[in-house]
Amino acid sequence: MSTYSPSEIEPKWQAAWSDAGTFVSQRDESKPKYYVLEMFPYPSGRLHIGHVRNYTMGDVVARYKMSTGHNVLHPMGWDAFGMPAENAAMATGGHPSDYTYNNIAEMKSQMKPLGWSLDWSREFATCDPAYYGQQQALFLDFLDQGLVYRKNAVVNWDPVDMTVLANEQVEDGKGWRSGAEVERRELTQWFFKISDQSEDLLDALDGLDNWPAKVKLMQANWIGKSRGLQFSFGLIDGPSGHDRVEVYTTRPDTLLGASFVGISPDHPLAKQLEANDPAVAAFCADVRKGGTTEEALEKAEKRGFDTGLRVRHPFDTAWELPVYIANFILMDYGTGAIFGCPAHDQRDFEYATKYDLPITATFLPDENTDPTLTEAYVPMKSEKVFYCKGFSGDEWQTGEQAVDAAIAFCEANGVGHGVTKFRLRDWGLSRQRYWGCPIPVVHCDACGVVPEKKENLPITLPYDVTFDVPGNPLDRHPTWRDCACPSCGAAARRETDTMDTFVDSSWYFARFTAPNADTPTSAADAAYWMNVDQYIGGIEHAILHLLYSRFFARAMHATGHLPETAREPFDALFTQGMVTHAIYTTKNPRDGRPVYHYPEEVELRDGQAFLKDAGTEVTVIPSAKMSKSKNNVVDPTRIVAQYGADTARWFVLSDSPPERDVEWTAAGADAAHKHLSRVWRIVSDIATSDEPASDADDALLKEMHRAIRDVTGGIDSFGFNAAIAKLYAFTNALTKSTAGTEAKRTAARTLAQLMAPMTPHLAEEMWTVLGGSGLVVDAPWPQVDEAMLVDAHVTLPIQVNGKRKAEITVAADAAKADIEALALQQDAVQRMLDGASPKKIIVVPGRIVNIVI
Repeated sequence: MSTYSPSEIEPKWQAAWSDAGTFVSQRDESKPKYYVLEMFPYPSGRLHIGHVRNYTMGDVVARYKMSTGHNVLHPMGWDAFGMPAENAAMATGGHPSDYTYNNIAEMKSQMKPLGWSLDWSREFATCDPAYYGQQQALFLDFLDQGLVYRKNAVVNWDPVDMTVLANEQVEDGKGWRSGAEVERRELTQWFFKISDQSEDLLDALDGLDNWPAKVKLMQANWIGKSRGLQFSFGLIDGPSGHDRVEVYTTRPDTLLGASFVGISPDHPLAKQLEANDPAVAAFCADVRKGGTTEEALEKAEKRGFDTGLRVRHPFDTAWELPVYIANFILMDYGTGAIFGCPAHDQRDFEYATKYDLPITATFLPDENTDPTLTEAYVPMKSEKVFYCKGFSGDEWQTGEQAVDAAIAFCEANGVGHGVTKFRLRDWGLSRQRYWGCPIPVVHCDACGVVPEKKENLPITLPYDVTFDVPGNPLDRHPTWRDCACPSCGAAARRETDTMDTFVDSSWYFARFTAPNADTPTSAADAAYWMNVDQYIGGIEHAILHLLYSRFFARAMHATGHLPETAREPFDALFTQGMVTHAIYTTKNPRDGRPVYHYPEEVELRDGQAFLKDAGTEVTVIPSAKMSKSKNNVVDPTRIVAQYGADTARWFVLSDSPPERDVEWTAAGADAAHKHLSRVWRIVSDIATSDEPASDADDALLKEMHRAIRDVTGGIDSFGFNAAIAKLYAFTNALTKSTAGTEAKRTAARTLAQLMAPMTPHLAEEMWTVLGGSGLVVDAPWPQVDEAMLVDAHVTLPIQVNGKRKAEITVAADAAKADIEALALQQDAVQRMLDGASPKKIIVVPGRIVNIVI
């Protein structure tokens, strides 16, 4: 084969790897293991170039670790439950199962040509009964250990789809599918007791040395540890059973600036008032038509209802504050009640301004600042400010110091006590939808909530459901819903809620270690393969997915499914950047709205873009996130057909550091393909050449060992672009070298090995024509000969008074005196000295000579 032909070589080597079982993983105690895992995909039906970048990074690591003698586990599966499949079924009249499995087959067919070193024998989808049946077994074990429980909770309710929505499914206060205004509704829900792990989940972040600092910070902020004051306002003439309002605050230093007390519409006091006052009831019903997310509450108009009740300030019985029911307070944050200090919280400032409440500053930038504020004064907590109403004799304090002083003062005066709280709430897992893992409990009138027996698992989803009316089809399926109580045998009803899809992805990494085990994990396999040595995925999963997975690993250890060492499941984490692409638009002549065009519809001429068919000039929006709605997606299948998989792999790795975004361009892909074609021509020439050894052999082999060192370091540090830059340089050195054939073949075989993790198909072909033994994927990684990295001579620049004037080449071990003498003999230096002696000569060995005159 004289020309580079990916369409010929890539299927050939994929078949060779498959026939040899190269990527099938088996436990082998005699070898060190390495578990590399990319966050598994949702089967949308189409692979995109972002997938190519993510999984190619993992593939590079997996192939490299194989060559360094590790027993590598590199599995693939599908995050297959969830609303998109159910929505597709509603829209098309199909079934979520058919939609999902068809998409899996389609995406798998797109993945295979890319040559990823995946162990497909371990493949599963989370919608497989064999997988979610073991998830149900985990649920029962968690339930037995008190790690899961049931309670009433306020949730986001979509009144059209008749389902609970996760916070992420509420967009601008509306359901993401129906567009209906989301309501707050109290329902009985299942929860994982993740809040009990708050301290441990936070403290353990310090030990995750190979996680990005920004991810650990995001997790820490989500867990949200804070120290504050818990105390009560005495309620004046409150309804029966209510003589105080309990409050938790992280800013007790602002207590002397209190303006009002606010309670949640779901606070027990509000509910009692609601039961007896139609006006209160109407207000609470209205504000419950908003979402429960912090973002939704922040964006919503701040509204309140003056209950007419008053409380006494704890430091002045004559100081009374009004009690409002406010729409921005959630019951499950703190105590469901707050005191407002408008001077130092912008939300409270807007609220106080709206309801004509006093605004009293407790601290100011300095003692001369006018205390009449036009907006809230909110400095950094570490900033020192002037406390005009503080709890310490020191008027100048930071917020941290003032909070500590306020807590100490309040405790000394019997006003509450210091409390450490966490923002992290228990994880609500109930979803009122069909396409999810059934929760394995039944409801019996005689026995209550009864766990299903493990021998009855999996509780599989019925196939014969319809989506022609809103709501959960499981509620309307009597032959599935109605069952016998596992405890007493009486008539009972299955739980028709299914699990949040975050549950499915919170333990899949453990299941991959033994995907066919008849228990959630196999002790021996989990002990060998865990932890995940390298986890790779998008920054968008930095909080909830990782946090829930960390909780699950702890819960699985507590229930005997993972070893103690796996309580933190991911040893190293890498978050890759996105692949971007220009957006191409024209205007609709009828209404002027933008029309989006696919990249393949556009051609570039002289720096401008035009539609290929119509010739119309196109507006270009550069470097935009790929979006199906904007048609700026790149189809990897088309790229593989045009250029080959190795070109796609090389380009997504080479263009920028992997943690940054990379823009896909046709010119970049074309350049990558031309380079690989050039490499093939060089290697083909070397394979058929017959030149004797020469004086250039040693220089080429030295360059080869530098390449081994630099490429190895690049892969080890996730600097794939830097490794590829070195491979470009090494290729150029090989091209220009006048070394003999034997030295060139040695160097070219090493080039094949170094390229193999990035371009495995081309590397196999290179290895074969150069006479390499077996498959290059099985060849041990080349080792650096340190002696070959030492140069016999070095070239040193000579600076005179800080300006470069000459350079000299000396032996690497030349004496300082000899270097000084040679430097002073240079004509440029002699002219500068003009017969004088230098004041000083500084020799930096191997680097530079500085002469001061």
